[in-house]
Amino acid sequence: MKKYNHKKVENQIYKLWEKKNCFKPIKNTKKKKFIIVIPPPNVTGKLHMGHALNNSIQDLLVRFNRNRGVETLWQPGTDHAGIATQLVVEKKLLEKNIHKNELGRNKFIKEVWKWKKKSGNEITNQLKKLGSSCDWSRDRFTMDKGLSKAVIRVFVDLYNNKLIYKDLKLSNWDPKLRTAISDLEVLQKETKGKLYYIKYYLKNSNKFLVIATTRPETLFGDTAVAVNPNDRRYADYIGEDIRIPIANKYVKVIADEYADPHQGSGVVKITPAHDFNDYEVGKKHKLEIKNILNFDGTLNENVPPNYKNIDRFIARKKLVEELETKNLIEKIEDINHTIPYGDRSGEILEPLLTKQWFVDAKKLAKK
Repeated sequence: MKKYNHKKVENQIYKLWEKKNCFKPIKNTKKKKFIIVIPPPNVTGKLHMGHALNNSIQDLLVRFNRNRGVETLWQPGTDHAGIATQLVVEKKLLEKNIHKNELGRNKFIKEVWKWKKKSGNEITNQLKKLGSSCDWSRDRFTMDKGLSKAVIRVFVDLYNNKLIYKDLKLSNWDPKLRTAISDLEVLQKETKGKLYYIKYYLKNSNKFLVIATTRPETLFGDTAVAVNPNDRRYADYIGEDIRIPIANKYVKVIADEYADPHQGSGVVKITPAHDFNDYEVGKKHKLEIKNILNFDGTLNENVPPNYKNIDRFIARKKLVEELETKNLIEKIEDINHTIPYGDRSGEILEPLLTKQWFVDAKKLAKK
């Protein structure tokens, strides 16, 4: 008895199904209809167990209805997966010592389409090997002209109905990809780090308040220092001017319940442009929102000249050395803390003030 060759047999069966048009619905029929649009897998990807489970369930429903005589369509397609595709193509180009910036936008997009035509069928072939009974004659790609036009039309309709809007808000910024990313694309990782206790001196006084931070370089963007209104230790300092070290500028000590008397010294720096919680405090107290970062993660013109255009982490090291030289650091602790990373780039993210498009979910929910 010969060994059963499942690959050969299943391949022959699937080809027969396609030859007989087993998966094509009949148009203009009066029969009851059943339609599933496949959640399009990324054109860059390969099938994993989640795809296998999800598509097996869809296939079960499709075949069940087809066998009942219901006119059935399982609409296939793939997603262009913008950032993921860009990263793959960039990597391929770097293997040839070509950087995307050398090509320019139009030539780079041509390279993306070349790669898609070469590699885009891999995941489709895997779906076929899985036995998925899609109507492949209708296979679509999310960047097809018709689909792109539909997306633009919906976008314009949403804008005209005031359901989407553009606004300047804090977003998760990836300095490597130079783009804002959604909360779903953020990986929170526990990482070893340091907590720096920095002295902020009160104006015309030898008294200082100690503020703990894991990101000392952001002090250039401080626009206030906050204490809890119920914390008696600092009641006399509320409303006083306090000096941002190295930056040599003064900001106010404000009272806000965001400052936790039981955490650290009970005093917190408020950096509205580079911290989501600080941003809310800043809006509440109408503080200046001072951005100190360029899109590539270097410090911008809003910092002292000797820190301008330096990478954020190099600037951190340099600043700590200067603070220590001037006896402005009380202590440094080794800690474990959670840091946000981009799930595609692996880069440490920064809260950054940028103009982005937003959906008014509250309005949409009422529709």
